[in-house]
Amino acid sequence: MKRSRLGSIEVTSRLGSIEVTSIGLGTAPLGGLFTSVSNADAEATIERAWSLGVRFFDTAPLYGFGLAERRLGAFLRRQPRESYVISTKVGRLLRAPDGAAAEDDYYKNGQRERPVFDFSHDGVMRSVEESLNRLGLDRVDVLLVHDPDDHYDDAVAGAFRALERLRADGTVKAIGAGMNQSEMLVRFAETVPVDCFLLAGRYTLLDQGALDALFPVCQSKNIGILLGGIYNSGILANPGTGAKFNYQDADAALVARALELDGLCRKHGTELKAAALQFCMAHPAVTVAVMGARNAGEVADNIAMSGTAVPQAFWQELRARKLVDARAPLPGGA
Repeated sequence: MKRSRLGSIEVTSRLGSIEVTSIGLGTAPLGGLFTSVSNADAEATIERAWSLGVRFFDTAPLYGFGLAERRLGAFLRRQPRESYVISTKVGRLLRAPDGAAAEDDYYKNGQRERPVFDFSHDGVMRSVEESLNRLGLDRVDVLLVHDPDDHYDDAVAGAFRALERLRADGTVKAIGAGMNQSEMLVRFAETVPVDCFLLAGRYTLLDQGALDALFPVCQSKNIGILLGGIYNSGILANPGTGAKFNYQDADAALVARALELDGLCRKHGTELKAAALQFCMAHPAVTVAVMGARNAGEVADNIAMSGTAVPQAFWQELRARKLVDARAPLPGGA
């Protein structure tokens, strides 16, 4: 794999012909995930990511019901088009409901439109056109089928057929799926000619389920992994009462495990976030660590965690105490 550096961030060429930075910016928080974000903070977040060398940006119609795409596009339109890589997703169309929009459990931003699942060929083509309008761009680089958990057949017969067509005519460079589970991604890998997957939360210090089948099949087929949810919705950034795991309140057992990991980090004079990020990036299947942020400080902190010293003694004790799957590669070969 070709490697170079852009500022402090490593650049790899893993998604076919697309060269991507090893750390990317995920934009769900910029759509108001869990708490609202001002336009000024959103712009400052993207600006800081750019200034620190991030050139991979992931978004979706779902994120803030179009708001994340609009905010990201407003910044990227001012940059040379060949200087960055952007991915967005299909499978949900944004439509205004009849009457008042119900309060959403996740996104807090006052947007009226709400997502409606549509994995048909024509629905995907409409979704791409609408995303480009929100972004204000003439193309995206990567298209992912988003959360087809209950729509496998429709995704294969409709959505992926549309994406393959768009890739064949050069409209996009890479296609795949983005999910919070690995089992269906394995099925896609075995039946659809994809380039990459975005896997959220299923390869972390708390969950290594992707080792069973997904990572091996992706490595054998040269399918890149865009890894999201590295902090498992926050529990690996701030463990304790009230922590989130997989977008929900974490149960007591998960909080206890996260606190045990945090205690081990403190023992070795390092930070849990640094260990969580570097653990994920050590697996050769992982192409990009997609890190969400809601302000400029969080972006800077995320990138700093990739270079924060984590002693080999920490990784050795992590292995010895069987706190991670024995098959998981660790930094430095511990």
